[in-house]
Amino acid sequence: MDLSDKVAVVTGSGRGLGLAYAQALATAGAAVVINDVDAAAADEAVRRITAAGGRAVAEVAPVGSTKAAEALVSRAVDTFGRLDVMVTNAGVLRDKVLWKMSDDDFDTVVEVHLRGTFTCVRAAVERMREQGEGGRIIVAGSPAGQRGNFGQTNYAAAKAGIAAMVRTWAMELARAGITANAVIPVAATAMTKTIPAFAPHIEALEQDGTPFPDTLRKGEGFGTPEDVAGLVAFLASDASAEVTGQCIGIGGDKLALWSHPQEVSVAYADGGWSADAIAAAWPLTVGRTPQTFGIPAPQL
Repeated sequence: MDLSDKVAVVTGSGRGLGLAYAQALATAGAAVVINDVDAAAADEAVRRITAAGGRAVAEVAPVGSTKAAEALVSRAVDTFGRLDVMVTNAGVLRDKVLWKMSDDDFDTVVEVHLRGTFTCVRAAVERMREQGEGGRIIVAGSPAGQRGNFGQTNYAAAKAGIAAMVRTWAMELARAGITANAVIPVAATAMTKTIPAFAPHIEALEQDGTPFPDTLRKGEGFGTPEDVAGLVAFLASDASAEVTGQCIGIGGDKLALWSHPQEVSVAYADGGWSADAIAAAWPLTVGRTPQTFGIPAPQL
């Protein structure tokens, strides 16, 4: 991948998945704007990229507001002259079951994930359309947004909304040559470290570099942040020009394409459906094979 003529913004890139994305883009030649709310983390990310011969600058801001989004785009344009790739990765968690989740728990997660993705992509698209040379929108989805997850009403809703926005943007941006795709990562992060089945493997990797076994890398499609980063570099490149409107899963040794919601079973009744008719027909027709929900527990 040669991204030497590209300029990218990666939100939430001071550490973890976002840092891996930024490093992969910089290694391929792109100039990168690092974003984080932690100034020290952002500066360290810039130091690591530039020490390896890459180009990077930092813009410290909490994503969500239009002001922050416009500052990120301006930083890219003022420093590197243009913007070609927007990667929205910034996120926070406020996990609680529904009846214990406060308004603030819900609003904070939706503000950063859903609104932050919207404002950053809108600002990026405005610039890309002005340039008239296309562009790449790469947003962070989640298995929780595809299937739901216990204790994550706020997070799952935001990630499901992001997937829906990608499908919409793929239509709206096609004439401008701008693609829009969601990455659905499964990797060792602060969040997945809380899962008992993954925790000892992550700790072993951190302590002495013990690689994940095939039961994780292949069986669960679970790996390191660096395992995910190649997909971001691909989606930022000219090689992905025909890929848009997709939710693409990656983790460990596994690459996958998630399906879009669609009708899986239908039934018809002349004159329409009464409640009694639905009750009678449900177990014999559309309700015969209900859809599953929730992220399956790891099978290790």
